[in-house]
Amino acid sequence: MNNHVIFQKIIKKEIKANILYQDKIVTAFSDIHPKAPVHILIIPNTFIKTANEINKKNKNIIAHMFYVAIQIAKEKKISEDGYKIIINCNKNGGQEINYLHMHLLGGIKLETLY
Repeated sequence: MNNHVIFQKIIKKEIKANILYQDKIVTAFSDIHPKAPVHILIIPNTFIKTANEINKKNKNIIAHMFYVAIQIAKEKKISEDGYKIIINCNKNGGQEINYLHMHLLGGIKLETLY
């Protein structure tokens, strides 16, 4: 099974996940291996392999992913203290699942990556 199938099964609710938000465009759920007290994954409901595949036709999906991340940050009460939004791209960028996804992390002071 390709690892991106896991996300497709979560979207279809064929695999149990702590889904915090879902609409026609995206699904947001808790990461099963959290790196922070708040660690949410936001994924498009339409398969996009990497950030490199964002184009004129699907670019609105990224904006909606950011919007949902910000709304969840406010709900989780991490927006005032701060949070990180991360999108990894391909192997050297740290992408482990070949399905575009955004990490929302917060709830603690997060170290800078550079």
